[in-house]
Amino acid sequence: MVDTEPLVALNGTQISYIGHDCKEIPGFLGEMYGQFAKRLDLSFNQLRSLAGLKAFTGLEELVVDNNLLGNDLRLPALPRLHTLTLNKNQLTDIEALLEHLADATPSLRYLSLLGNEACPNQLVSPDKDEDDYQRYRYFVLYKLPQLKFLDTRKATSKEVMEAQARGAFMKVVKPKSEAPHSEPGTEGDPLPYTPLPRGSKDARNHKGVFAKCRYVYYGKHSEGNRFIRNDQL
Repeated sequence: MVDTEPLVALNGTQISYIGHDCKEIPGFLGEMYGQFAKRLDLSFNQLRSLAGLKAFTGLEELVVDNNLLGNDLRLPALPRLHTLTLNKNQLTDIEALLEHLADATPSLRYLSLLGNEACPNQLVSPDKDEDDYQRYRYFVLYKLPQLKFLDTRKATSKEVMEAQARGAFMKVVKPKSEAPHSEPGTEGDPLPYTPLPRGSKDARNHKGVFAKCRYVYYGKHSEGNRFIRNDQL
């Protein structure tokens, strides 16, 4: 009989299921290993969901690098998880992720997000610099002050203090995409200020004419004949 069970690497309490292109965690992993697994490596798949982790109640380390996890990522309650690496996924909303991790993984001490848009690292974002990355670190440590390591660097006591003092203001706000061009005066594109009466602003109702002016200004500071609209005559 040929064994058709997908290859699983087992080493004590460490489980590796790497490179199988699965979009969700196979049910047999939780059934066979969930009760005793402490470390689970699911790298190099095509995971879009981690719902299958519910069976891994005692998990302490989770590696899900090089997958397709996005901002809808949700973890079950993993009270013992202290290490989480989410490198090279599709995470862009850092605040939502951190707030979720604060609830689902209260024991988290090591977090790595390299290779995600949410992490402004120069290796994947050439337009970012070290200042951008440092602001990101302050914001992460503000949200998760218990972290000991973030990405590849230890969280120093100075960083943690700075994060508590200024981290709340370090969130990177993306500019809103520009709305499609619309005619002036339409909703969302108010008319610019002008001293002219309202009726003069409508190109379909303009009242300007070429005519001989009835009024003439004289005096030392005379400005000569002015243009007067018909409705002012």
